[in-house]
Amino acid sequence: MNDRHVALISAFYDALGRADFAAMERCYHPEVSFGDPIFQEVEGRDRVMTMWRLQLGVRDGLRSTYCDVTADDFTGTAHWTSRYTFSRTGRQVVNEIDALFRFEDDLIVRHHDEFDFKRWSKMALGRPHGLLFGWTPMWRKTIRDRATQRLDELS
Repeated sequence: MNDRHVALISAFYDALGRADFAAMERCYHPEVSFGDPIFQEVEGRDRVMTMWRLQLGVRDGLRSTYCDVTADDFTGTAHWTSRYTFSRTGRQVVNEIDALFRFEDDLIVRHHDEFDFKRWSKMALGRPHGLLFGWTPMWRKTIRDRATQRLDELS
């Protein structure tokens, strides 16, 4: 167990819970990459932080909790839960997320979040879209393309 890296992951999630972008950014390596089922691959600290600003902007009243933080000298994991109102639909979302981290220079250089896209789409988008189409590759691509377009507009 690497206590510094456990503390780094905890500091990141504490900052996320406060929407403290400066503190979140301090946890990331300049060459960080981020991925999740929606934002599949985001490169560089500036763009990753833009992605977080975008995500927190479409999530009204984000509350997050985290647990099960583990880390060694090279990698780490955590489980976190985000609770928010999806602003586009006004629907409540509770998303269970497993995070993987890789470290370089005692900073997070890789951050990957994994969650059930179908479950998320049912909560965020509701019926019929989320329920009927949440599992289809075409629907996933549509959601990903919209997110990427919004990120490009802000970058």
